[in-house]
Amino acid sequence: MKFKITHVTTYLFDSEVFLEPHYLRFRPCQTSYVDVSDFITTIQPQPVGHKIVQDEDNNVVEFCWFEGMTTQLTIRAESVLQTKFYNPFNFLIYPQSFNTLPFQYNDLQKKLLFSALELLPISKGLIDYALSILKRSNFNTISYLTNLIKHLHDDFSVEYRADGAPFMPEETFQLKRGSCRDLSWMLIGILRQQGIAARFASGYYYFDMIAPAYELHAWVDVYLPGTGWFGLDPSHGIFTGNTHFPLASSAHYQHTMPVSGGIRGSANSKLNTQLIIKKL
Repeated sequence: MKFKITHVTTYLFDSEVFLEPHYLRFRPCQTSYVDVSDFITTIQPQPVGHKIVQDEDNNVVEFCWFEGMTTQLTIRAESVLQTKFYNPFNFLIYPQSFNTLPFQYNDLQKKLLFSALELLPISKGLIDYALSILKRSNFNTISYLTNLIKHLHDDFSVEYRADGAPFMPEETFQLKRGSCRDLSWMLIGILRQQGIAARFASGYYYFDMIAPAYELHAWVDVYLPGTGWFGLDPSHGIFTGNTHFPLASSAHYQHTMPVSGGIRGSANSKLNTQLIIKKL
């Protein structure tokens, strides 16, 4: 399948500001099942400097800097993607000990995965909720991950929240509802508590809609030896497939924001976004 993605982000300021250097994360990741055949960004005001860099998590990021004053910043990112057949269950976990929980990464893996294993504060109630699912899954790793995301999908209501940081895991657990990023951050808290390396992923998810209204989406990547990083989508209760298009992933959600940067000035700002995903 072939897709065209148009993502327009506009910041409007009620008085003139100076734009500090910005990092932009809109370029879809090249994967084994997604080819990025075309990508272009148009930025207004036009930066005086622009460079493609890799950040600390090896995400491909656009770094740009500006001169002069402005009352708005508009970023238009256009991508053309070609997807290939992808079976999310086509893998072999190796060594076999990782098929059963709890497991232990070796010393080198622990060093390399350190940030994705950093514990988040979660309550005994949330720990017990996950443990009951683990027991019913007979401590089998894949059965547990499958059942866990299905339970999160069934037990929590998904709601749209345009901006703001993810809620802490306990808040989402108590509310029994949250945005995709709230559910993902809670899932990360659960998985790390059980010794599973987990990171936050941000990107696009295409599925057929009668009245298309797409938004930036969040899910979770986990690391299993032999399998590598693979995605869990708690909002939909599924493993990610070839219509999940990642933009960035990191142990911390702040490092996956599509736009990060500051301004000099005392203006109030308004954010407008538009995301269009078309199957060609």
